[in-house]
This record gives sequence, structure tokens and C-alpha cells, in this order.
Amino acid sequence: MNKGKRSTIFMVMLALVLAGWISTARLSSPGSAQANSRFEDLQLFTDVLSIVRKSYVEEVEMKTLIHGAINGMLTSLDPHSSFLPPDMYKEMKIDTSGEFGGLGIEITVREGILTIVSPIEDTPAHRAGLQAGDQILKIEGKFTKDLGIMDAVKLMRGPKGGKITLTIMRDSFEKPREFTLVREIIKVKSIKFRTLEDGFGLVRIAQFQERTADDLHNALEKLRQENGGALKGLVIDLRNNPGGLLEQAVKVADIFLDRGLIVYTEGREEGAQMKFSAHGNGTEPDYPIVALINNGSASASEIVAGALQDHGRAVVMGTASFGKGSVQTIIPLNDASGLRLTTARYFTPNGTSIQAKGIIPDITVRPMELREPEEGGNLRESDLRNHFESPSRPQEPPADSSNRFNLNGDDQSDYQLMRALDLLKGWQILQQINHRPAA
Repeated sequence: MNKGKRSTIFMVMLALVLAGWISTARLSSPGSAQANSRFEDLQLFTDVLSIVRKSYVEEVEMKTLIHGAINGMLTSLDPHSSFLPPDMYKEMKIDTSGEFGGLGIEITVREGILTIVSPIEDTPAHRAGLQAGDQILKIEGKFTKDLGIMDAVKLMRGPKGGKITLTIMRDSFEKPREFTLVREIIKVKSIKFRTLEDGFGLVRIAQFQERTADDLHNALEKLRQENGGALKGLVIDLRNNPGGLLEQAVKVADIFLDRGLIVYTEGREEGAQMKFSAHGNGTEPDYPIVALINNGSASASEIVAGALQDHGRAVVMGTASFGKGSVQTIIPLNDASGLRLTTARYFTPNGTSIQAKGIIPDITVRPMELREPEEGGNLRESDLRNHFESPSRPQEPPADSSNRFNLNGDDQSDYQLMRALDLLKGWQILQQINHRPAA
């Protein structure tokens, strides 16, 4: 069968489907005017499809036109809905397992401009210095204005070792700058952890993947072992966490909450009305927690921060989060392609929608550069001439400091992290003061 005949048969079949649909609509609905309007809209689509097939300068396969029409329909809805051709649908499933090829950035579209949500830690994008909020104006010299997310992803992904140049605009830049990155196989390690100081631990959640909650359980157990069996406080670092699996975000929040609502969603379909609550089994002890967020914290990381904040389980510190308060459902199609469709909005336990607003921290701490004071810049009593000494007393042996400070160089210049640690230590000191017997 030649292409012309296949096209004619397709148009006839489509017309029959539309005719059947409109007949049913007229029988089932008293508003025949509305049904007529819908039929005219669909007739417009078939007319355009027929004209393109007949008159476009080059012959285009029907599948290409249909995929293009579907993609255009979805991208007109919101920045997060999109059509996933078979190759992209396969890539999407690989992403949630934590290994894929590319640059290591989560992207969205803001006001028609491709924008970085956050760079993923230890990836080419992160090492090159790309930041949340950076605008990608060009990819390999091609303007990204009105370029769909999936089309942009397809341009940036490729074989390991391949170079790609992004033209980036940032608020602090006077003019756009070019960044040349080398593609890698991105293996995202969801959980990183270490002891900051005796009894105080740090857990960094880079992304919510299939094993994030299990890995977090293991990390907390190892931190306890490093600190004599118990923790005095914990910093949960959600900065530049672009999100991931909703189910894993719920499980992570459940680790720290023993009861109550974690998150709920509202949508048009019954299946989009969901509530997720915490359970008492396996809940962590009630040590103080500081959760760090910034404008690169999005989606699932906002669910965790919002739940801990609303329940008073953690002090949220940093800057306002990204504000992606919508849920995308992946719907497989029969040709191995899929839809990524926004189906619901999610709300924190107190009923707050963070869509386009973000989680507002309890304590706003902006990043800043820490510098050592210049030598000789501060005068002390011991520097004064003729100062007198304090009475000599027996010196207590210094405490074992072999594991007291495990802050690496990056930590020591991380002002937000240092503020979080200071807050946890201050809370412990206040607790000790409150329990001291009166003089």
C-alpha cells in the first residue's frame, strides 16, 4: 500500500471516529452547541493536517506530524507536561535509577526561557560552576527560546566524552558567557553523609531515586555508630535537590515523623486525590534537625522540607525553594512512547500550596564567602602592655579531639552549613542550661 492510500485511509478513519464521537456527544448531552463547537475544533485540526500532508514543501511522515501535534498540545499546558517519544521515554525510566548520560542539570522553562533548576552534585555542570536560576540562551549556538524541555534534553545528552557549549546568562553577568562541558555517564549518588562534629551529623540528599529511603536508613545507622550510638543533632541538606520520586520523598519524611499528614494532592481525577501519612514504625529519635534549602530545592525536596516544617520537626534554614508544587504522572502509550502530564497540585500538611511560591525558611540565611580575619586585626587583653595574668590553676587534660572536627575545606567555607551546625549546638547548650540545678 502506497503512502497516499495510507493517508486517505487514515483521514477516513479519523473522520469516522470524530463522527461517532460527535453523535454520542449529541445523544448524551443536552448542549448540542458545545458539541458542535468541539467538532469544529477537531475538524480544524484534520483540515490543517490534510493541508500539511498535501502542500508542505517536503513529504513528512504521518507519525512525525502526529507526534509533533501531541507535543505542541502538551507544551502549551505548562512547563512540565510533555510528550516522550520512545527514546526519551526510555531515558526517563533510566533517570530514576540514578544513571544516565549527559551534563547533570535539571531544567525547566520560565517565561519561555530554558532555566536551570539545579546542577546535580559531582557532575560536569556542577564542576563547571553552573547555578540554579541560570538561563540557557543557546545550546551549541542554537537559540533555546520556546524550546521544549524534552527537545533541550535531547540536544544536551549524547555519547560520553562529547563536548557541548552552553551560552548562559546569570543576574550577576554583564553579558552571556559560554560554558563548554564534556558529557559523562552521570551516576547520581542519592545520599552522602558524614560527621560534622562529635554527635552532629550531615546527610546530603542529592535526588530522590528508587533507593533513597533505604540508603538514608543505612546512612543514619552508620552516623550513630560513628558517634557512640546516638546523635545530638542532624543537618539534612536539600540544597540544589531537583526532586525525583514522590514515593521516596514521602518515605524520607516518614523516617523523621511518627504520625500525621506528610503531603496531599488535589486534581480532577479521583486517582489524583491522594493523602500520604506518617507511621510510627522505624521513626528516628527526637533529636533536633535543621533542613537546608535554596532556590535549587524543588518538587520532592520541597515536600520533605514542608512536612518537617509544618510538623515542627525541623528548623528550615536557607533561602526560599524553587516552588514546583505540581505532580507529573508518567502515562505509557502503546507505541513505547509516553506522556509526562501534570495531573495534580500538592499541598503541605497545613494546606499550603507552594506552586510558584516555594517553601519559605524559618531562618533566612543567604550564602556568603567566609574569610579568615587578617593577622593583627583584633586586639586582645594579652596584647596590652603590663597586663596581669590570671591565677594559675591546675590544667585539665584536653578532650580527645581526634573526631571532633571533620569539616573539610568546602564545609568551612559553607556559611549556611556552619550556621546550621551552630544552631544545633546552641540548642544543645540551652537544653543543658535548662537542666542545671538552681544555685
